[in-house]
Amino acid sequence: MENDNLSDKKKFWAAPNILIVDDIPANLKVLSDMLKGEGYKVRPVPSGILALQAAEKEKPDLVILDIMMPGMDGYEVCRQLKENRDLSDVPVIFVSALSETNDIVKALTFGGVDYLSKPFQAEEVKARVNTHLKIYRQSKELQEQSKELQELNATKDKFFSIIAHDLRDPVVAFMGLTEMMADDSQKNSAKFTPDEIKMLLVRMMNSSRKIFSLLENLLEWSLIQRGMISFTPELLNLSESVNESLAALSESAKIKEIEFTLNISEVLNVYADANMFSTIIRNLAANAVKFTPKGGKVIVSAKQEENSMVEIAVSDTGIGMSKKILGRLFRLDINTGRHGTEGESGTGLGLLLCKDFVEKNGGKIYVDSEEGKGSTFRFILNADNLQP
Repeated sequence: MENDNLSDKKKFWAAPNILIVDDIPANLKVLSDMLKGEGYKVRPVPSGILALQAAEKEKPDLVILDIMMPGMDGYEVCRQLKENRDLSDVPVIFVSALSETNDIVKALTFGGVDYLSKPFQAEEVKARVNTHLKIYRQSKELQEQSKELQELNATKDKFFSIIAHDLRDPVVAFMGLTEMMADDSQKNSAKFTPDEIKMLLVRMMNSSRKIFSLLENLLEWSLIQRGMISFTPELLNLSESVNESLAALSESAKIKEIEFTLNISEVLNVYADANMFSTIIRNLAANAVKFTPKGGKVIVSAKQEENSMVEIAVSDTGIGMSKKILGRLFRLDINTGRHGTEGESGTGLGLLLCKDFVEKNGGKIYVDSEEGKGSTFRFILNADNLQP
C-alpha cells in the first residue's frame, strides 16, 4: 500500500495533466498557451475520437472539452469518458460559444463539472481550472484515506477474530485440564494415576505454549503495524540461528514423532534482524509441524544464491495446500487459518508476520505446495550488509 500511496503523491506533485479537445486549431493554441504558462502539462487534440484515445493512453487530471465538434460532439465524448471505469472520475469542463441555460444544464447533465463560454477570459479559465484540479486532487486523497481506513478495519477485524476464536480454544483447554486436576486433588482418594497426571501436565504445557505463541505473534503484529518494532540487522550465522529458533519446537515435534533435518552449512551467514529472523523460522517450522502427520519429516535447508543472497527453505511431508488456499496466503482480508493434523488451531497470522519480516529485511518469500505431498516455504535474504 505504501508504494501505491507514493505513486499517487508523485503524480499530484508533478505538473497536472490537462487534455484540451477542440476542432478549431486557434482555440487549441489559445488554451494551450494560456495553461502552459501556468506550469500545466497540456495535451491538445482536435477531435472527440482522438481525445478518447489520448485519455486511455494516459489518464488526464482534467479535460477541457468543446461541445460543437464534427463527427463526435463533446456530449458524446463526455458520456464515453464517464462510462469508462478508469476515466469516470476525471473532471470535464465544457467550453462552447453556446450560452443558453439549456445548453449549460445539458453539459452538466452529461457529467461536466463546469462550463466556459467563448471567447475565453484568461483569468476565468485559470481560476476554474485551478479550482477543479484542487477538488480532484482532494477527492483522490480522500479515496486513499478511505482505502487506508478499510485496511485498518480489516486489521482490527483480524485481531478480534483471533482473540474471539483462536485464543479461546487453548485457553478453554487449559482451564478444563486445571479444573480436572484441582477437582481430583480435593478428593480423599485421587482417581488419576501418576501416568495420567503426567499426561495431563503435558497437555497443559502444550496449551500454555499455544497461548504464549499466539500472544507473541499478536504482540509482534501489533508493533509492526504501528511502526514500533525495532530493526537492527546484523550478520548471523545461519546454522546457529536456525538451531536456536527451532529449540522451542522440539517437544511438539517429538509428540508427533516428526523428524527434523537441517541441511545448512556452518559457514553460511545472513544479514538480518535476529529477532525477526527467529520469528520467521519459528512460525514456518511450527506451521510445518502442525500440518505434517505423525511420523513425517520437516527439512530446513539453505543455499547460497547469486548476488550475495541466501535462500532458506522449510519443507514438510504434510497435507499440502490446494491452489485456492495458496491464492489466499499472506492476505489479511481473508482468514486462512486451518486446523492441523492433530486438531491444532491456526490463525494465519504467523504467515503474515513472516511476509512482513522477510520484506522488512529486504527479502522475498515464496511457497510451493501440492495436496497430499507437502509444502515448501522459501525466502531469500542478504548474505552481507549490501541492499538487494
